[in-house]
Amino acid sequence: MIRIAALLLTGLVSACAAGGPPGPAAVAALPAAAPAPIPGYDWHFTPSEDSVYLAYGVENSDELKIGLHCSPGSGRIELAAPAPKGSRVIHLESGGEMERFDAAGEPSELHGGDFLTAGTAAQQPVFQRFRRLGWLAQWTGGQRETYAAHPGSEAGVERFFARCG
Repeated sequence: MIRIAALLLTGLVSACAAGGPPGPAAVAALPAAAPAPIPGYDWHFTPSEDSVYLAYGVENSDELKIGLHCSPGSGRIELAAPAPKGSRVIHLESGGEMERFDAAGEPSELHGGDFLTAGTAAQQPVFQRFRRLGWLAQWTGGQRETYAAHPGSEAGVERFFARCG
């Protein structure tokens, strides 16, 4: 058991030393244990008649880590996330599933970087895993940030995907 853990750790260190996040094989080998929720941050579900929005950030503020938007039944998600200046990829992970989404970007008025947007299918494996586990991670500039639901807010994640289709 210790030998297997050492091999996994060596593979992860090698992948990170190569200048970026670990590849899908290294991430798939990691346990899918839920990360701890961050105090003050949570997933916030906001429905309306013609759209649904799921955002991870501080409630009633401009502090947003990532936002997901869709029209009910469309099966399509629009992603929005702040990023370093010049970045044009939103790189997400959940429980071993990883996906990179090519994004459009524009200068952000809220921080010194850019604001990225991308569209994709709601059935992407990374989103289906997020739906089951209640947490999503974003890789930015080689750093991983995890966005875990606090107890009770997982229901908003499920409602978002149920309404998106």
